[in-house]
Amino acid sequence: MSDAVIPHQAEPSAPRTRSGSGWLRRALESDVFYSFRRSRMTMVAAAVTVLFFLLAILAPLLAVQNPFDPAQLQLMNSRISPLWTADGQSPFLLGTDEQGRDVFSAILYGLRISLTVGILGVLFSGTLGIVLGLIAGYVGGAVDGLIMRIADVQLTFPAILIALLINGVVKSVFGNRLDAMSTLTVLVFAIGLSFWVQYARTVRGSVMVEKNKDYVAAAQLIGLPAPVIMLRHVLPNAMGPILVIATINLALAVITEATLSFLGAGMPDTMPSLGTLIRIGNNYLFAGEWWIVAFPGLALASLILSINLLGDWLRDALNPKLR
Repeated sequence: MSDAVIPHQAEPSAPRTRSGSGWLRRALESDVFYSFRRSRMTMVAAAVTVLFFLLAILAPLLAVQNPFDPAQLQLMNSRISPLWTADGQSPFLLGTDEQGRDVFSAILYGLRISLTVGILGVLFSGTLGIVLGLIAGYVGGAVDGLIMRIADVQLTFPAILIALLINGVVKSVFGNRLDAMSTLTVLVFAIGLSFWVQYARTVRGSVMVEKNKDYVAAAQLIGLPAPVIMLRHVLPNAMGPILVIATINLALAVITEATLSFLGAGMPDTMPSLGTLIRIGNNYLFAGEWWIVAFPGLALASLILSINLLGDWLRDALNPKLR
């Protein structure tokens, strides 16, 4: 009787260890990054946005003077044209304004103010809108009705009008006691209260869909408190639309701040943002000093355009129907 032949069995391979760069590889292979690489316009917009942020962060190293420090300003250097013109002088690359401020340095520091107000305003409005949206969607009933009616009333007014109203009320109460940093805080508060509604309505809709699913019921059965369920389990499902709204609202917040400053209700002349620089330069436009308003306006338009393009791409990339 011949021996039975035992088939050869391959030894089990060793389990693969997850490398530390696994998350980076998955990110590079994701649909969102693939969509980013396919759009040259989005890549250019991202590069321009990153460039503006780097210019704002590195402003003290790149600027030839601190435009916020009166000791570094000389009226003898006022209204000098850009360097490449016949009347240009070194080191004023983009010329100077009526106070002797280097326009390039003023743009760098103005970028810091505009981006600071925009980012803080988005963080404040996003936090307020997300919290109110979670409460309205999860609790429901009279609480939901009250929050949504307040949101409906606010939607009937333009955001710039609400920001002007809040800014005017605060300044009428405190008068001339507001310094530059207090004015910046008021702008952040006014802009934040102008844009919370979009976050609240988006989060509320997502919560009303998610709270009826099994995982929320399971979390309730094991005794998790409502804030934990909302923040840890329900909120992550609404982060895609929130990121899109935050990106677009960053551009809107910067525009709102620039509009308030242009109207004289924003940052003072001693600590100018891009909107303040445009307002100052507008007074000298017909006198021939075009560079005082042209370059801050070009910087603001480029920043807003690049952020808006990123927001449009992010909205399409996170939409599963367009994948």
